[in-house]
Amino acid sequence: MIWDRVGVLTDEVSPHVEEALDWIVEHQLKHVEIRMVNRRNVMNLSDEELANLRREVEKRGLFVSAIASPVFKCALDPARPVSAGDTFGQPEEAVEAHYHKLHRAIQIAKQLGTRRIRIFSFWREQDPMKYEADIVAHLKAAAAIAEREDVTLLLENEPSCNGGYAEEVGRFVRGVASEAVKVLWDPGNEAYGGKPAFPDGYEQIRDVLGHVHLKDARVEPDGTPRCVPIGDGRVPFAAHISALERDGYRGLYTIETHYIPEGGTAAEGTRLTLSGLRRALSQGEVQL
Repeated sequence: MIWDRVGVLTDEVSPHVEEALDWIVEHQLKHVEIRMVNRRNVMNLSDEELANLRREVEKRGLFVSAIASPVFKCALDPARPVSAGDTFGQPEEAVEAHYHKLHRAIQIAKQLGTRRIRIFSFWREQDPMKYEADIVAHLKAAAAIAEREDVTLLLENEPSCNGGYAEEVGRFVRGVASEAVKVLWDPGNEAYGGKPAFPDGYEQIRDVLGHVHLKDARVEPDGTPRCVPIGDGRVPFAAHISALERDGYRGLYTIETHYIPEGGTAAEGTRLTLSGLRRALSQGEVQL
């Protein structure tokens, strides 16, 4: 059943981690991804803080499914103009520093009892495919580290990065050709970038899929992209999740709504997305 595999990023519920964990238990979710903890990036937590975090997670019957790290959210070459996005409290650093981040992310993941680590594909170049060889070379180097450490790196489609869309991340992951690097598929990010997530985007990554984030989005008539609760955007989740399950996907799903209602809270936004997910699954074509 899919509900045994649904979780949420804790800071999409509350910046206060214990408050978030209690909400997650109340709403019968099963796992958590960790990005920000009490307004601090997980990369900045001490070993003692990580041990305490794991105790708080596990005593509620939950588990940590992945570390939402900022690894490779940086410029390939600072001399070139690039797009940029949210680093969740991390400073802009050179590529070399991000290899140190990767090693620390691996330590953090193991301390929290997971072997999944989200990564990115560097800030978006004006012509990303012009630098495909460099991007894949770095990802191969990261894959070699991941293979030695027995962890899986999850490359997310993030519009502010070179792997902004399904076609790009799928191509990069196939170029790496390692079981230690898979796609973290976020259909909402695809829709946020104005591209059809399903079936078009999904077809580009289905053979290299490792993890799924759940959010919805749409582009307004004036061209402004917006994250919205599931069911209010352009991702046909009933059909998409049915296809995932029918195709044999048995991995995890993580809610990352990025939506806060006007005058409301992150928890309210996530609750609306969870309600939308329940409605979508009730309409699905397979038993979920």
